[in-house]
Amino acid sequence: MTMFDTAVSQARDLLRWCSPLRTELWASRLTAELEESGQTEAFVRRLREDGRAEARLVLAALAAVGDASVEVVEPVPGWARRMGRVTCDGGWYGKADPYGEQVLGVLAFRYENGKEPHVLVVGIDQPQGGVAVDALVEEESFLADLGLRAAEPGVVAGRVLDAFALGDQLMGAAVADTLPGVRRLALRRASAVPGVVRGAADDTVAGFGDVPDLPGAREAFGALAEFLGDRPLWWSPERVSRFLTSWLPREADLSDAAIEAMPEVLRAWTRFCGDQPEVLRRIERDAPGLPARMSDESLAGLVKRLSRRRP
Repeated sequence: MTMFDTAVSQARDLLRWCSPLRTELWASRLTAELEESGQTEAFVRRLREDGRAEARLVLAALAAVGDASVEVVEPVPGWARRMGRVTCDGGWYGKADPYGEQVLGVLAFRYENGKEPHVLVVGIDQPQGGVAVDALVEEESFLADLGLRAAEPGVVAGRVLDAFALGDQLMGAAVADTLPGVRRLALRRASAVPGVVRGAADDTVAGFGDVPDLPGAREAFGALAEFLGDRPLWWSPERVSRFLTSWLPREADLSDAAIEAMPEVLRAWTRFCGDQPEVLRRIERDAPGLPARMSDESLAGLVKRLSRRRP
């Protein structure tokens, strides 16, 4: 059976289900298969020539998930007209794992008639720079198990779109096998959110109010904030080690007071991030050698060396 015959057969079942969400999810997977096979143009042309109700539904579904090359051929069922016509009911953002190596951007939607409420969940990988690595669509109850904080939907949508855009630019990013089949629907949903904010900064660092009352602590925290950058939720044992053993000696020119205060600043930040025991153990292991590393000129980067030579 050809891809066309399979799609028409599946569309016949979808006509009985009368579910906009089920049909959009199916169309998103179909779009991925067509793009991979390079058959999109010929496939769409054959749908137009076919003319059956099933073919018209396939065209409507492909158009609903954002295929700009597809024009809807009338008539289509009334329920099918609701595809893509959704309202965003909220956004959530937070860690997907204890160390924040992946974060989740979640958006809730419902169709214009209030039916089939659902959430889009996008996993964003931090070690790979913030690239989208997985996505799924679930019922609203799925949110209860995630423990995420509410966030402005436009900001969450912007982060989701940024994560997919970064994935388009990177070669060889490791992503889940299921991502391509949800990608088109995820992009369509995120783009439909009003007031999308692209490139929004993560305000997690700004919400930290427990800088220790020690000489040099604020200077030390400033260096930590610079290192965390736009991925502050990622705080793993490996990242702690990189900060203490590599980044600080290479990049930071700190006062003796800041170097002395750094371990306690890191402990405070770790408590703020979930108080993971392995992270605390890594601080205890790597912090004692920090003064020696900071004074080792061979570990300093070019910018740090030049800044030390300025009068």
